[in-house]
This record gives sequence, C-alpha cells and structure tokens, in this order.
Amino acid sequence: MEQTIIHHMETVRKITEQTMEKIPEEISDIIPDGFNNNIRWNFGHIAFVQEKLVFGLLGEEMGLPTNYERLFGAGTKPAEWEEMAPSFAEIAAILTGQKERIRDFIQGRLDEKLPTPFTNRLGIKFYTVGEVFLFSFYHEALHIETIKRLYQSISSK
Repeated sequence: MEQTIIHHMETVRKITEQTMEKIPEEISDIIPDGFNNNIRWNFGHIAFVQEKLVFGLLGEEMGLPTNYERLFGAGTKPAEWEEMAPSFAEIAAILTGQKERIRDFIQGRLDEKLPTPFTNRLGIKFYTVGEVFLFSFYHEALHIETIKRLYQSISSK
C-alpha cells in the first residue's frame, strides 16, 4: 500500500508540473476580480504546504528558501509581498526536487505519529505522517483547480 500512496503523490505532482508548463509566466501575477491570489502564489503555496506537512511537522529541516513561508504560507497574498517572488523556473525546480525528496523520506514512516497532532484550518486533526501526507494530495488538487479557474478568468478577457 505504501508504494501505491507514493505513486499517487507522484501522479498528483505530475499533474501540477504539467499544469505549470502550460501556463505562460507572463500572466502568473494577474489577480482577476473575485480572487485573492495569483497563479504564481498558488504554485508556491503548493510547494510550501507540502514541505510543511511532510518535513516541517516532524521537526525536520524544510528544504525551501526561507522566504517561501513569507510569500506562500497560509494567509499570505501577493498584494502584501515586500520582496520579489521566485520565478516559475525556481518554483518548478522546487516542486520536482520535492517529489524526489519526499519519496525517499516518507518510506516506512506513514504510520509514524506526529510529535504534536496537526489541526488544519477546517479543524480537522491529523495524528500521523500518513494522514497529513494523504491530506496533502487533496490540498494540492484544490489549488490546481484554483489555478485552472484563474487561468480561465485571465484568458477570457
């Protein structure tokens, strides 16, 4: 079952990577009416949250530049950025490298208890590495759908 779960993570991430390849970076900073964030923010947010759920909650060092939390953490938005956001190429490299690091790190750890249970913004509590890892697929898919809606909104103008 563990290999099936890891394969699913790789499939979800492949969809994310393919989506990123289809979107021109030139439009990635547009925030259409009705949205709080842009396409670049959503891709960076996927990378940040995945890193936090897999590595950060276990107290492991997160393999992201330190500014990712300031730029892409929950509750952040591009309108409040005080620094230059990373390029699509940088975010894409992080997403790809992250997939490989997670695959190596997570094996044999899905049943491991988190040092402290994690409660997400909806009030759902997670107790194990596997629980937050599986939730991360749902989170990534939600943001891919948001990216698609952003792209449609921008392209229809």
